[in-house]
Amino acid sequence: MTRVSSPIRAADWRIDVWRAFLRTHSSVLRQLERDLVGATGMPLSWYDVLLQLAEAPERRLRMADLADKVLLSRSGLTRLVDRLQAEGLVTREPFPGDARGLYTVLTPSGLDRLRHAAPTHLSGVQAYWLSKFTDDELRALDGLLGHLDSDVAADPACADADDS
Repeated sequence: MTRVSSPIRAADWRIDVWRAFLRTHSSVLRQLERDLVGATGMPLSWYDVLLQLAEAPERRLRMADLADKVLLSRSGLTRLVDRLQAEGLVTREPFPGDARGLYTVLTPSGLDRLRHAAPTHLSGVQAYWLSKFTDDELRALDGLLGHLDSDVAADPACADADDS
């Protein structure tokens, strides 16, 4: 496999592929957001946080762990969790042995809201993404995206990028 290691120019066709990826990603997220807000009043960022908590052991995560799982900056996550707590969808509980550490915990009300929103979200993922590919194409895409995932996970600078 040949990977690009020398500098490329803005006119390079591969930059067009990058831009198409960004446009498509943004478009799909906007469509999912529109559907979720329209059907449930829940923004996609709320759904993301509630889903991560629902899938976590005991439906709780430390803020740092939650930040690693969601698509928000750490400061954005803190503000979002404040709003979710005000709505009664999550609570914060002390982390044993760490006076400064807190868990974010999904409440029964938060789980109910997530369950209500899930069919809309899954329908959108099916319509705007999964239906556009065959199973073989999705498996190939999974493999290709895995290249990026492993590179990012191995780069310690990326772990701190959201804190700046």
